[in-house]
Amino acid sequence: MPTTFRPYAPDQDLLLPPSLRDWLAEDHLAYFISDVVEELDLSAFHAPYEGDGRRKMPYDPRMMLKVLIYGYATGVFSSRKLARKLEEDVAFRVLAAGNFPAHRTLCEFRKRHLEDFKSVFVQVVQIARAAGLVSLGTLAVDGTKVRANASRHKAMSYERMLAEERRLREEIDSLCTQAGQADAAEDAQHGVDRRGDELPDELVHRQGRLDKIREAKARLEAEQREADRARGRRPDDDRRPPGGRGPSYKRDFGVPEDKAQGNFTDPDSRIMKTGDGYQQCFNGQLAVDEDFQLIVANELTANASDHGVMMGLVDSLEEVLGARPAQVLADAGYRKEDDLQALEAREIDAYISVAREGHNETDIAPQRFPATHRMAEKLSTPDGRERYRDRKHIVEAVHGWIKHVLGFRQFSIRGCAGASGEWDLVCLATNLRRMRPRMAFG
Repeated sequence: MPTTFRPYAPDQDLLLPPSLRDWLAEDHLAYFISDVVEELDLSAFHAPYEGDGRRKMPYDPRMMLKVLIYGYATGVFSSRKLARKLEEDVAFRVLAAGNFPAHRTLCEFRKRHLEDFKSVFVQVVQIARAAGLVSLGTLAVDGTKVRANASRHKAMSYERMLAEERRLREEIDSLCTQAGQADAAEDAQHGVDRRGDELPDELVHRQGRLDKIREAKARLEAEQREADRARGRRPDDDRRPPGGRGPSYKRDFGVPEDKAQGNFTDPDSRIMKTGDGYQQCFNGQLAVDEDFQLIVANELTANASDHGVMMGLVDSLEEVLGARPAQVLADAGYRKEDDLQALEAREIDAYISVAREGHNETDIAPQRFPATHRMAEKLSTPDGRERYRDRKHIVEAVHGWIKHVLGFRQFSIRGCAGASGEWDLVCLATNLRRMRPRMAFG
């Protein structure tokens, strides 16, 4: 007998219009994201459209936000890829409900609301707490380097900036002299009525490069002046430390070190050491609750070091949830005497490493660093070491999900403020992806 196949008629029209919702499982992530967004306060997203916005008939911010969050939760970050998914992917089409915003519209919406993603992240954390997914029993803190939207090859050291500035200035002076001589010769040959004042192409190129170098050099010098003031230096200290104690400063006030670098593409980013070598990066900070490994606080910095970041995350958490964690775990990058004393004052049981992994620091002066000394003694006990080991599986796994499951390894937005907004969006998407199976099935 001939084989009987199931019916297949690709050109057959449907008698009734299909429902896209029938093509997704009831517990699909897209439905969960849609339901959560519908419960959020999105007044900040609607505010820009008040007034003549209704006349222009913009896309509904709820729809745009759902598409963005689902895109980041499934590893689609490019606005062009999002626009293509709206045409090809059933889940995206369900969320868009017949809308097809162009990639430029999606990109502009994301840029416009970078500051508003923080409020959405906070509301989702509060929902998670109300659903019993955040207990604040133990909090683990850690940072990860995420590439900026800039190349390390577009960076230049302060020493090279000085050399390039001198070289370009000499070349420009030489070209200006040549141009003046050429103008004088042409005036003598053709008369003075010819304009002859157009800048040569090579002069325009060199002048533009010199301007960029001077801007980057000025930024480095401004940052160095701010850092010097933070250390107590004064512009007129003549390289002497306050009070005349200690060795003299190696450089004048506001003069950066020769190796200090600035990037021309994204000046806010910094060269940082990563698993792929030195890259132009930002430092993404996370505070993760132990029970369901949800992100309860986040921050983005342009500093490769984690030093001094921890209490900002704890303060942010207390402001959002009105409570403080019982325990805090962090590696040696967060070791800071003032922070350890602050944790003790708040009666938070902390386990902060006082030495890099594989090292054992025993020469901590108890008179100068009393809280650090007490922390070292706590971590020297079997219970202290065992509790500190929990840090890795709590927070480092979340960094792995962001980079390897979501596939987020590089920012799309330049500048620390813009990248911070995108980091909020990434953390928000990660949380919703983690929350969905627990809230759907209990």
